[in-house]
Amino acid sequence: MSITRDRIEELREARRHWEQTTLRRTLERQPERPWRFTTISDMPIERLYGPEDIADIDPLDDIGLPGEYPYTRGIHATMYRGRLWTMRQFAGFGTAEDTNERFHYLLRQGQTGLSVAFDMPTLMGYDSDHPRSLGEVGREGVAIDTLADMDVLFDGIPLAEVSTSMTINAPAAVLYAMYVALADQRGVPRSRLRGTIQNDCLKEFIAQKEWIVPPRPSMKLAIDTFEFSVRETPQWNPISISGYHIREAGATAVQELAFTLADGIAYVQGGIDRGLDVDTFAPRLSFFFDVHNDFFEEIAKLRAARRMWARIMRERFGAQNPRSWMLRTHCQTAGVSLTAQQPLNNVVRTAIQALAAILGGAQSLHTNSLDETYALPTEEAVTVALRTQQILAYESGVANTVDPLGGSYFVEALTDRMEEEAWRYIRRIDELGGMVNAIELAYPMREIAEASYHYQQQIERKEKIIVGVNEFVSDQPQPIPILKIDPEVERRQVYRVQRIRAERDNAKVQACLAELRRTAESGGNTMYPIVEAVKAYATLGEICDVFRAVWGEYREQAVI
Repeated sequence: MSITRDRIEELREARRHWEQTTLRRTLERQPERPWRFTTISDMPIERLYGPEDIADIDPLDDIGLPGEYPYTRGIHATMYRGRLWTMRQFAGFGTAEDTNERFHYLLRQGQTGLSVAFDMPTLMGYDSDHPRSLGEVGREGVAIDTLADMDVLFDGIPLAEVSTSMTINAPAAVLYAMYVALADQRGVPRSRLRGTIQNDCLKEFIAQKEWIVPPRPSMKLAIDTFEFSVRETPQWNPISISGYHIREAGATAVQELAFTLADGIAYVQGGIDRGLDVDTFAPRLSFFFDVHNDFFEEIAKLRAARRMWARIMRERFGAQNPRSWMLRTHCQTAGVSLTAQQPLNNVVRTAIQALAAILGGAQSLHTNSLDETYALPTEEAVTVALRTQQILAYESGVANTVDPLGGSYFVEALTDRMEEEAWRYIRRIDELGGMVNAIELAYPMREIAEASYHYQQQIERKEKIIVGVNEFVSDQPQPIPILKIDPEVERRQVYRVQRIRAERDNAKVQACLAELRRTAESGGNTMYPIVEAVKAYATLGEICDVFRAVWGEYREQAVI
């Protein structure tokens, strides 16, 4: 780092001397563990890192200062000294009433933002009484069929004061429209709404597999929300570009980084192609990353992500507003790392992952609960998960200085390596014609499948140790309380949506759905007719059926 060539050679000579003397004598007395030292993503780790390993990194151009381009050290000058990260536990189960009660509980416990988990029928754009919804209503999240459910979900919650995140993708435009319509009903100015819809259709095709229509019309719906948001809800984030699900599907940290940013490039290009000025919507783009067990790899990934995105936005897209260059991210500890065996160990895993997210500079964080390998969390388990964040924030001291690992030989070298490897993937995706084309060719899916298979082989050969799973196993069961969803939830939700259909103005609903269909077929922005349709109490399924009728349903091709 700004060291003369002579000094670097001097350092390298000192390293060679150390290897031939001190290190050699140590290894003769006590050899290293017979281990292949790699990150969890199988990136080789050297025995020692020193100044010579980061000699090519420019301390100003590559690392810089917090709050300044390229934001490697964080997007804010004071980071957590000014404001702690938002503690945003992902929550949702049963009916809107059940989840509303959990929201109020978490806010009383000190949570500072809401995050809505939707059930599988909602995620797939089906009403609760659809035959495909049978047995799934309210089990993996909250069931939302109409604006009436949305009203109950946020009962007693001031929309103008709370930041709300909604983990919804294929039908994101509909849930976003319901939130806007609810604000209109309550007299809350749209300009005061703060929050995020996940709305990342591309990662659905890559990883999570909860889609409705094919990639290109899905992109159109996402860009419709960008355009609407710029005009109507300027404080709202119309997308959270998500690496989380890509990682949970088995990707390496580098793949998560590369594919997430490549998705981001596709969305920005989509907005520009729509005719939007990049600086009108780019400041409202947000990101979502997984934080796995490998402490330093995760910190390096987040630092590399910020630097790469800043360069992409300024150099590739010519964005002028510094806020367009900033990668703002929510993080979640890795659900896939939790184990059913010895579930109390998950508290430790989550604490380590949460610390990595904080040292990596996340803006908000969800910590997983120890019981989430079995079911949605109990109130006790989610409280421990939230307390983990609060202990880190208020007791550990890690929030007292900005980017405390900045300048670490290892962390800076690993950050640089992550960036270099991720650029290789992005260049390949560019060669394929961009991420939508790459998805249609199943390129990222094949890469992830191969990485996932390789990792599983390493576990089975015990080249990677999972405590309680392939080493340090116990025959003694560790029973823990599990949240069970009463089957009565489904019956009540089915009754509720059927009652809404019976009591609403059905002629008005049909007129709204017909207008939505005309807009979709003509290529117009669908958000405006969707808002009118949800205000008339059209259901989620009815609106998504219009999408299916106009654009068809997506069928996945097999990846071999």
